[in-house]
Amino acid sequence: MNLFSTLTLGDYTLRNRIVMAPMTRSRADYQGVVPALTAEYYGQRADAGLIITEGVAPSAMGLGYARTPGIYNEDQIKAWRAVAEAVHVSGGHIFMQLMHVGRIAHSANRTISGPPVAPSAIQAAGQMWTDAQGMQPNDTPRALTTEEIPSVIAEFAEATKNALAAGFDGVELHAASGYLPNQFLAPGSNQRTDAYGGSIENRIRFVVETMQAMSTAAGSAGKVGIKVSPGMKFNDIQDPDPLPTYTALVEALNALKPAYVHVMRAGIGAETVLRSAFKGTFLAGGGYLKAEADATLAAGTADAIVFGSTYLANPDLVTRFEKDAPLNTPDQATFYTPGPKGYTDYPTI
Repeated sequence: MNLFSTLTLGDYTLRNRIVMAPMTRSRADYQGVVPALTAEYYGQRADAGLIITEGVAPSAMGLGYARTPGIYNEDQIKAWRAVAEAVHVSGGHIFMQLMHVGRIAHSANRTISGPPVAPSAIQAAGQMWTDAQGMQPNDTPRALTTEEIPSVIAEFAEATKNALAAGFDGVELHAASGYLPNQFLAPGSNQRTDAYGGSIENRIRFVVETMQAMSTAAGSAGKVGIKVSPGMKFNDIQDPDPLPTYTALVEALNALKPAYVHVMRAGIGAETVLRSAFKGTFLAGGGYLKAEADATLAAGTADAIVFGSTYLANPDLVTRFEKDAPLNTPDQATFYTPGPKGYTDYPTI
């Protein structure tokens, strides 16, 4: 088994085990609508076994960064439909990552008034970019009431339906990198005393219920994946002992039989622990290059490998790997800037 082997993932058969990671690119307009360039960008990379899009907000409340997209109105759905078509015309598969930022937000980047929502009313340390005001601290959130949580879960379900209506093959719940689901999982950001806080069982409840709702909305759990990042402290996630929580989470997900679990490694060996706990298709990401990726697949410690900035800079990554060709270097200065530079203009061999 290597990067070029086929793989059954949920409801689909992938032509290789090379996955394009979800990567924020900040090319949408203020209303969360992606431009025509986005279809070109993903279409260029359709040789991947699977593409996972940048994080897409399931609701206006889920937006928090500058120029990030949504999937909650007709204009957004229409724009994303062109993206799915561009990938499918080349025989690729594409899942949309659903990302609710929770407390990682600033009012200058949002289209609605009022504070962002989170498990608890605890401001996240750090700043974010706003086009109007430059760097600004994250806003202080308000805590979701117990009665509100089902409506937030329902937003993820509705976004799942919208993504599939736009032609996507499936969706991924972004439960990593310090965003709302991750905020529920971590004791530093979740200090609730109701059924969604305190014990491990309670802290995983929001994620499990959201995955259940998304699977129901999709009509098949084989169209729904999840990304987690145990040990990653990004966006002020405080969790001194994350592995028991994430082990309990993936064990609970075994009963749902999702398309995959996608683990972003963060130096604590979580990918090894969770590979043992999860009974389904396992995706691993975080700084892999070809030789290590093939060795990981050969050892059976992952079923597919997720490539981030390497794929960003090399639209023909599959071909380059096949030929052992040199790789383009990512231009970090254009990761989040509008327009085609550093987006659709990387050279192919």
